[in-house]
Amino acid sequence: MPVILDEMGLKRTLVRLSHEIEEKNEGLKDVVLVGVKRGGEIVAGRLQREIEAGTGIRLPTAGLDIGMTRDDLVSAFFVPDANVNELGFDITGKRVVLCDDVLHTGRSAAAGIEALFRLGRPRCIQLLVLVDRGGRELPVRADFVGKNVPTSRSEYVSVHFTELGAEKDELAVIGRKDAEK
Repeated sequence: MPVILDEMGLKRTLVRLSHEIEEKNEGLKDVVLVGVKRGGEIVAGRLQREIEAGTGIRLPTAGLDIGMTRDDLVSAFFVPDANVNELGFDITGKRVVLCDDVLHTGRSAAAGIEALFRLGRPRCIQLLVLVDRGGRELPVRADFVGKNVPTSRSEYVSVHFTELGAEKDELAVIGRKDAEK
């Protein structure tokens, strides 16, 4: 199981990504962080802390449930409830940094964008991912990428965060058979 980001690598990656967010959004005016639940929510929270430590600015941060907007989970007989997401702040006119742990097909990113538009009309949406593993099925490209790790269809990126009960933070490439264990 090749580890692509260990605890220290993840910390360095988050520091670098926080600087990239600052550079792209000069002054951080009207920037908010929204993380796709669960992994992206953790990424957003950690980025919030990195940015605050470096600038003294605490960006509004929230988690986003995309389950109701996934095109492969919603049927014509089921109408999603837009009220499932309460961010605690308005995104209208804001620069939203949509955070996720792994970008693969692009379906989660598209669902996240759709869920955001149900909540308001942001000035712009910037996609941030810890790992881009390729394999896109939709025309989606991340604005901020922690690490590019091309994988085959039989591989996955396994993400472990201490906030979700893991002993240590770690991102690794695993095979389909290992994922079933």
